Amino acid sequence: MDVLVLLALAFAPGLAIGLYIYLKDHHEREPLGLLITSFVYGGASTLITFFISWPLDLLVVLHDDNVVDQFTNAFFKVALVEEFSKFVFIRFILYYNRNFNEPFDGIVYATMVGMGFATLENILYVFQYGIPTGIVRMFTAVPAHGCFAVLMGYYLGKAKFAHRHEFSYSLFALLVATVFHGAYDYFWFISFVPGIWTGTIISLIAAIVLSKKAIRLHQQASPFIRASDEPRSGGPSSAV
Repeated sequence: MDVLVLLALAFAPGLAIGLYIYLKDHHEREPLGLLITSFVYGGASTLITFFISWPLDLLVVLHDDNVVDQFTNAFFKVALVEEFSKFVFIRFILYYNRNFNEPFDGIVYATMVGMGFATLENILYVFQYGIPTGIVRMFTAVPAHGCFAVLMGYYLGKAKFAHRHEFSYSLFALLVATVFHGAYDYFWFISFVPGIWTGTIISLIAAIVLSKKAIRLHQQASPFIRASDEPRSGGPSSAV
C-alpha cells in the first residue's frame, strides 16, 4: 500500500498539469496516443541527461559552498543539460508530426514531454525521501518543469509557423527554458546564503505568469478559431 501511495503522489502533479494543458487546447485537441508517447519521450529524455551529466560530473568539479560554482552548476550542468534533453524529442521528433498543426501544439507536446521527465524525476525523489518531499515538489519542482515546458513550447510553436525565423525561435525556445530553469535552481542551490531561497519562489511566480500569457497568446493564434468563437473586446470570453 505504501508503494501505491508513493506512486500516486509521484504521478499526480505531472498528470494534473498535463490534463490542464490538454483542456486549454480549445480548438483541435491532440490524439491521446500521441500525448502518451510524448510523456514517454519525457521519461526517455532522462537517459540523455544521464549520458551527458555523467562525464561532466567526472570532468567538472564544483564546490557546493561557492556561489560562482553553483551558478555554473545550475545553469549549465543542470538546466541546459535537462532542457536540451527534452528539446531533442520535441524539436526533432514531435515537431515534424502531422498533428503539430497549430502554434498551441508546441505548448501541448512540450508540456507532455516535460511532465514525463518531471514525473520520472519525482518518482526517484519520492521513493528516496518520502511523502513530505513529494508534497513539497507537488507545489514547486513539478509546476516549475511545467512552466519551463510551456515557455519552450511557446517558442517552438512560433518556430513551426514562422519559417523566416524558425532557427531563431527554436534556439530561443531552448534558451528561455534554460534561463528560467537555471534561475529556479540557482537560488535553491545557494540557499546557504540567508534568505536567498526566496529567489526560487520569485522565479517560479514569474514563470507561471509568463506561461499563462503564452497559453493565452497561442490560444488566440489558433487557425482553427471560427469567426463566431473569436473573443470580443472587453467581453467575458477574452479572459484566460
